[in-house]
Amino acid sequence: MLIRSRTVLPLTSAPIQQGAVRIVGERIVELGRAFELPPLANEPVVDLGDSVLLPGLINAHCHLDYSSLKNSISPPKSFTEWVKRLNSVKRQLSGEDILNSIARGFQEAQRYGTTTVCSMVAFPELMSQIPPPPIRTWWFYEMIDIRHRITSEEVVAGALSFFEESREDKRHSLAQFGLNPHAPYTASLLLYRLARACAAGNHMLLTTHVSESVEEAEMFQHASGALYDFLSGLERPMHDCGLDTPFGWLWRNGAIGPQWILAHLNELEASDFTLLGALTPEQLPHVVHCPGSHHYFGHRPFPFTKLAGMGVNVCIGTDSLASTDTLSLLAEVRRLQANHPNLSAEDLLNTITLAPARALQQEGQLGCIRTNALADLIAIPYSGPSEDAAEAVVAHSSAIPWMMVGGNVAAVGAD
Repeated sequence: MLIRSRTVLPLTSAPIQQGAVRIVGERIVELGRAFELPPLANEPVVDLGDSVLLPGLINAHCHLDYSSLKNSISPPKSFTEWVKRLNSVKRQLSGEDILNSIARGFQEAQRYGTTTVCSMVAFPELMSQIPPPPIRTWWFYEMIDIRHRITSEEVVAGALSFFEESREDKRHSLAQFGLNPHAPYTASLLLYRLARACAAGNHMLLTTHVSESVEEAEMFQHASGALYDFLSGLERPMHDCGLDTPFGWLWRNGAIGPQWILAHLNELEASDFTLLGALTPEQLPHVVHCPGSHHYFGHRPFPFTKLAGMGVNVCIGTDSLASTDTLSLLAEVRRLQANHPNLSAEDLLNTITLAPARALQQEGQLGCIRTNALADLIAIPYSGPSEDAAEAVVAHSSAIPWMMVGGNVAAVGAD
């Protein structure tokens, strides 16, 4: 198949005016100016006209399970209050509610140009009932060994069983799997270490929530605060509190390490930056910032520029509709832009294409248009000069009219 567009935006190279991309199977095999790539014999041609063709967007952190909870929890006075409210709402959801929520989340993600999503799995028992994902999906199994009062070993055994069953289902060709020890306040150091060993043995990615809120920081640094009191009341062992920052506690104890995908990192202290600053580029973790959720909770300004300047690979995610108002990644980067106006359009697009591709160990495969990359593409109406295409993409706020995943044109929703 040959795809033509007024502008092709590869992201790893300069924009191509009157460009064309050739697809064979699920991969890109050629790109260049349209006049340089005439159609082959009997080759289908898709002419997108006045559009910019760019890589599909990658959501590095999302909870599709909660897509039906939009506007269901008013902005809380505290993070702990929100956790309590979310747990209460979750207990009222049926299996059918969760499955419908996931389907709704996929639909909204596609509508706004997401072709790859990293979704945390809070209800793994329902995975066998989920239809094959319509877009490329990393399912991260949520692991908790405190709330449920079961051993860390049992949690890991459950994760292994989950992956064995899921991998045997050949319908899920777009699905990959990873592990998500939930957070330092819900997962023990032992569980983190077992997850690392399990992931290494099964070639899976690892992610976790860490340093998300002031209350989490108070709990670990000072053994106090609303989250400390709440979890102490649930008889969580609190021997790990009052010793270090949440990030410092996990890192210094070998619970997390290089290549981990760390969600949030909203509340970092000077000691955390010192720790990060002492690491080599190969030792650094990846970080996912969720601007909408960050605004919802009223966190202090996110240190994007400082982290990026240290060489940290910073991605953007949406989190869940229980704490933000959209699964549009372009809306999220516009929020980032409002807080960091010094960032270029190319910098912004990097956070939802090249950066998350790197975090997923998919450099050169996802998040770019280049030879041998996977043909995950989107097109946005645009008739201006090629050099302004990136700005036009960032500003685009309506539905995406055209999408391809793995070389197959996908249906997208309307506004």
